[in-house]
Amino acid sequence: MTISASATILNVNDDEATRYLSTRTLTMAGYRVLEAGTGEEALRLAEQERPDVVVLDVKLPDISGYEVCQRLRARPETASIAVMHTSATYVTPDKKVRGLEGGADAYLTEPFESEELIATVRSLLRMRRAEQELRRRAEQLTETDRRKDLFLAMLAHELRNPLAAITTAVGILERRTSVDPKDGRMVSIIQRQTNHLARLVDDLLDVSRITRGKVELRRLRVDLRGVLEQVLTTFHPLAEGRHLKLESRLPAMPLWMEGDTTRLEQVFTNLLDNATKYTDAGGSIQVRVELSPAGDGSPGALVRVKDTGIGIRADVLPVVFELFSQADESLERTRGGLGIGLTLVHNLVEMHGGRVEAHSDGPGKGSEFVVWLPLLPAASVSEQEVVLPTLVKRRRHILLVEDNADARQALQDLLETWGHRVEVAADGLRGLELAVQRTPELALVDIGLPGLDGYRVAAELRAKMGHGIRLVALTGYGGTDDQSRARQAGFDLHLVKPVKPDELSRLLSEL
Repeated sequence: MTISASATILNVNDDEATRYLSTRTLTMAGYRVLEAGTGEEALRLAEQERPDVVVLDVKLPDISGYEVCQRLRARPETASIAVMHTSATYVTPDKKVRGLEGGADAYLTEPFESEELIATVRSLLRMRRAEQELRRRAEQLTETDRRKDLFLAMLAHELRNPLAAITTAVGILERRTSVDPKDGRMVSIIQRQTNHLARLVDDLLDVSRITRGKVELRRLRVDLRGVLEQVLTTFHPLAEGRHLKLESRLPAMPLWMEGDTTRLEQVFTNLLDNATKYTDAGGSIQVRVELSPAGDGSPGALVRVKDTGIGIRADVLPVVFELFSQADESLERTRGGLGIGLTLVHNLVEMHGGRVEAHSDGPGKGSEFVVWLPLLPAASVSEQEVVLPTLVKRRRHILLVEDNADARQALQDLLETWGHRVEVAADGLRGLELAVQRTPELALVDIGLPGLDGYRVAAELRAKMGHGIRLVALTGYGGTDDQSRARQAGFDLHLVKPVKPDELSRLLSEL
């Protein structure tokens, strides 16, 4: 075996004769050898020289070799150095165990043959190099993962700007009466495909955040039945467009639980999207809800989403919730999708304290996804929590700060169609000037603005106008850190592009 001349060994022993013999053996084997006669000197040399291996006698005049080893392991700069204990007196099994438990990588009893010393050093060097290679690869993977997350965030931001403009423009077209029925069909197609693209962007980012533990639920008391009704209302037109029969059977009373409304909607949107994607025209989708207490008697609900689609093979069922797993693996990829929707479903359901299962009798026999979620005890839901807010509509004075020309024009037209008075600015500095001069009651501010970004605009407006203006962030960045930064800058709300017209209308009504 060829030995690298760059390998450095620190030989620590207070007995000069023993230290000399070990140093000579190691030097003749091609190693660079440093010497120390005390524990403190060994620690100083280890920190300065960073040797590859320390050959460390247990019995030293100042501090024991056990303590030297522990202190080496405790310091980040010396923690990875390989340590081999040697001793002529501390040779009982309990002493060896103490040394190894204290952080040593090997233990030799003196006297030892030179071949045994060299072989042990070589073994430790191989181990150290393997650890260094693993650490280097781990650092590369961490950096690659960081760059991937940064790329996904930038990609989502760039995709959401045009999606925001398209969504807003379609919202305007939907409210106009057209003589030609084809126009209405084209608008519906654009709206459905834009919503689909927006969901893909959200899923792509969410699966990255969830796998890194970066998603936190905004837990509130939520009516699960209301969540399902909202999702079903959204999917009825899509099902009709695909010539599918969408049936539902929901309980008459509310199903109160503690959860995140947005994430729960995401769960059932993905399940219904999956069902419509894998069910051909003429098929059917059923959504049923059953009360199902947990094993300890606590309340719970089962939500069943069953379709008559292409089904799932038996070998795919065990991995259907794994990332990038798909039922349609044909070269044609006629069903589309990224293979991440069910991974999101599984993780989000578990984050709510629930579970999800997939069932199918095989190809061509449809599939069923069953979600169990815990419900709140009836006594914990007060009467006030079932009262819905009253929506009050009124004309408002709005400042829109957006650098994307298409998105700015489309959103301005939509707001003016609703009767609002709108001021517009293409950059942060102009937006700040208009806000101070015209004193709008609400400012919709993009974050990625030239010159003065949205965070600085918000901070300046809060400093100049206090709470006399409501600030809403419009951005393609939707991570938890982005939301926290928006709140710290002074924003009242954080909306992720593209914002659906109905959501924006509701926001203005509830303001």
